Amino acid sequence: MIIALAVFGVILLAGAFKVLRGVYYIRKARALEAEIGVLNGRTQTIETEQEDAEEAERAATAVAQGFVPEADLDTDNPAPVPPERTAALAAAQAGDWAAVAAYIEAAGQDWQERMERVRPLAEAAAEDDAWLLAWRAARPSDPTAALLNADTSVQVAWNVRGSLRASHTTQEQFRLFHQLLSKAQGDAHEAQRLADPADPTPYIAEQAIAFGLGYSHERYRELWEEITTRAPKVLWAHYTALQYWCRKWCGSHELALAFAQRSAAAGAPGDLLSLLPLIAYFEKQTDEDDLSVDTYYKEPEILAAVDAALADLAAAGADHPQAPLLRHMLAYLLFWQDRDAEAVEQFRHIDGHIGAMPWSYVGTPKRRYLYARDFAVSLVARDA
Repeated sequence: MIIALAVFGVILLAGAFKVLRGVYYIRKARALEAEIGVLNGRTQTIETEQEDAEEAERAATAVAQGFVPEADLDTDNPAPVPPERTAALAAAQAGDWAAVAAYIEAAGQDWQERMERVRPLAEAAAEDDAWLLAWRAARPSDPTAALLNADTSVQVAWNVRGSLRASHTTQEQFRLFHQLLSKAQGDAHEAQRLADPADPTPYIAEQAIAFGLGYSHERYRELWEEITTRAPKVLWAHYTALQYWCRKWCGSHELALAFAQRSAAAGAPGDLLSLLPLIAYFEKQTDEDDLSVDTYYKEPEILAAVDAALADLAAAGADHPQAPLLRHMLAYLLFWQDRDAEAVEQFRHIDGHIGAMPWSYVGTPKRRYLYARDFAVSLVARDA
């Protein structure tokens, strides 16, 4: 009996020792994991600090080369705002709708410019439309007021929806969005009835309604025919049509690229419709997570599209009012194609105003812009 108890005691002691030894090793392993975590954290901190220092050095090089500091970058506009637009916006705020009317109508039959003048005023009216209501009351059949009213209705609807993807938009937002777009559709049709038969802009205003409400391809083609019969090469219209044909709205990557390539092929040198394929490639890259910017933009067809756009830009001339839109895309794509000197040339033209695709499309505009600009400038300065 005594022997049995002794044996049992030994077994218990051995078991206890194993348990204690197990606890010891578990604690040691945990301590080792914690120590590794601390070391990894320190390594990551060192790497982050090094990256920050390199980023600051690149930024300093860019500023020394005459580029605009981060704090002074304008993220709202793709180019300097014309003083006439500033005056028109001030007139609207003061309730002087007659001055606004004169400003828009001074664009004449330059339909691109007409839309360029209408849109910022529509955005202002979407916040406070007292002056627009007064204008409409005074001139109920005024086609310019009707166009501005239609585009304002579109802006109100899109303000309600917001710019986030559908997965981050509430059902209530969608309900109000579609309700407001239906009203905007009626306003656009009214503007079309009142417009000069040669004026495509009320139909251009309907384009954002088309992809918001999900027009069928057949119905959208009918709208497109109304636009292009009147004016086949308005860049604003082609840009908006491309959005309709993108996969995120009513089409696919293939349909978007096909439309963009047809638009570019139909343009004469200097029309800047070569912008469209660049946007189509960019839309695909931002939509597909498995496409690497380091390799995708170096594909032969994209290299050729960039070269065609550079030739188109040269034919248009430096003073072309839509040149900045093309320059922004070229700067981005040339950077990712490792054509740094050519990219820097474009950055010099656009620097200071970055409210344009691709910088404003996703993420933080300043961060996207400065990463590309400062890297390209630093590499060119190093090799000079």
